Amino acid sequence: MNFEDLRDRLILVTGGAGFIGSHLVDALMMSGARVRVIDNLSSGTIDNVKRWIREDFFEFIKGDLLNNHDLRKIIDGCEIVFHLAANPEVKLGFSDPRIHFEQNIVATYRLLERLRRSEALDLFIFTSSSTVYGDAEEIPTSEAYGPLKPISIYGAAKLASEALISSFAYNYGFRAVICRLANIVGPRSRHGVIYDFIMKLKRNPKELEILGDGTQKKSYLYVEDFISALSIIIKNVSSKVEVFNVGSEDWIDVKRIAKIIVEEMNLDKVIFRFTGGVDGGRGWKGDVKYMLLSMEKLKALGWKPRFNSAEAVRKTARELIRELYILKTS
Repeated sequence: MNFEDLRDRLILVTGGAGFIGSHLVDALMMSGARVRVIDNLSSGTIDNVKRWIREDFFEFIKGDLLNNHDLRKIIDGCEIVFHLAANPEVKLGFSDPRIHFEQNIVATYRLLERLRRSEALDLFIFTSSSTVYGDAEEIPTSEAYGPLKPISIYGAAKLASEALISSFAYNYGFRAVICRLANIVGPRSRHGVIYDFIMKLKRNPKELEILGDGTQKKSYLYVEDFISALSIIIKNVSSKVEVFNVGSEDWIDVKRIAKIIVEEMNLDKVIFRFTGGVDGGRGWKGDVKYMLLSMEKLKALGWKPRFNSAEAVRKTARELIRELYILKTS
């Protein structure tokens, strides 16, 4: 997680008080960068970055990318932008597509529109998603796979944002990196299957509702492995727009995740109640049932994750249980 090449450079992190964003901020600050964060705190929390609040090289702005007044505060002098701000709840897109349109697509456009007038901007890094691939027929799925057919509004919003970023980079003179992420997990996470299962079992330690048929199988990457991947990627941007998959090299099914969490919570005789799901056992409309990314491009740069999917899930479950003060004491 070495960002020493960014020492003394002014870096903007959108969504920097969120789960992934705050881990990135930690790494940047420890590398000597000057960091400016904007976050509306809708899913993030100031607690995630409070250790840096009084530091001279850290600036926090509570603001929204949909607000032009807030945007004017954040652009000046920024050489590098990590754009992580987004609504992360994939399921919400089915009931209210407007959420992902506004908070993901429109917010990205407004940020880019403000940045294109900046003379300082050199590099724009965007956290996209494996959901842009939809139900890929090629597993593992490489960056060259196509055509891309997202099946969720969230995936469509990420793909639309990718297109905007690419076109702005080619037209307005900065470089761009698009990271298509697997499921990133770790401490501070407050959404996703691990957190959901822990909270359900906290409410009812005898029974766990599992959306879908339990055979959904996906890749999970520990957040520190993602940050280490980012530090390598930004040193190897060789063209105007680069696309990288970022994930683990294996996958794990939902039923196995449930078993790991039950073990980490020291629970016995938990009944798993599967909802059966929709469209062939998916958890919800738009849920990609099988996802495993090809990691060959990133591995060629010398990167390798420390944890596989099961290890990342178990480590995250252990840390979240501790964070949520529900770890059973002996």
